[in-house]
Amino acid sequence: MENHNDQITRKHLIDLIKGGNAHATLDDALSDLPTQLRGVIPDGLPYSIWQLAEHIRIAQWDILEFSKDQAHQSPKWPEGYWPKETAPQDDAAWHQTIDQIKKDTDSFIALLNDKNNDLYTPFPHGDGQTLLREALLIADHNSYHTAEIIVIRRLLGAWKS
Repeated sequence: MENHNDQITRKHLIDLIKGGNAHATLDDALSDLPTQLRGVIPDGLPYSIWQLAEHIRIAQWDILEFSKDQAHQSPKWPEGYWPKETAPQDDAAWHQTIDQIKKDTDSFIALLNDKNNDLYTPFPHGDGQTLLREALLIADHNSYHTAEIIVIRRLLGAWKS
């Protein structure tokens, strides 16, 4: 039987992954982004908003699959985690990336909501990772890159505040 502290921890992890407790969410950062700015790389920065969104998608998918499947093979670092194209091919590619991020977020949250998945027991594969660690990794990684998206939007004059 799950204890009360475990329930609280799961709730806090889910809230952290969804974002917005102390900062803007990824949805906020991508909301109303002008199409023509998706692939712009501001001077002095190495990537576009599209590349950041794709990187978030790829990394989160990798963490999700690693957490579910001991046979999962991660992409090669770093090239497997970053798209070479600076902009999406079209609106469909943009929306597919954003939809996949949301779908994978929901799938990871389902792992957290499954009381049969212990938060603290290391996975039988890997080198000591736990579901708790992977949840924190998703939250940390996504919030870091969400902030970068907002900074790029500010530099491009396309942020609301």
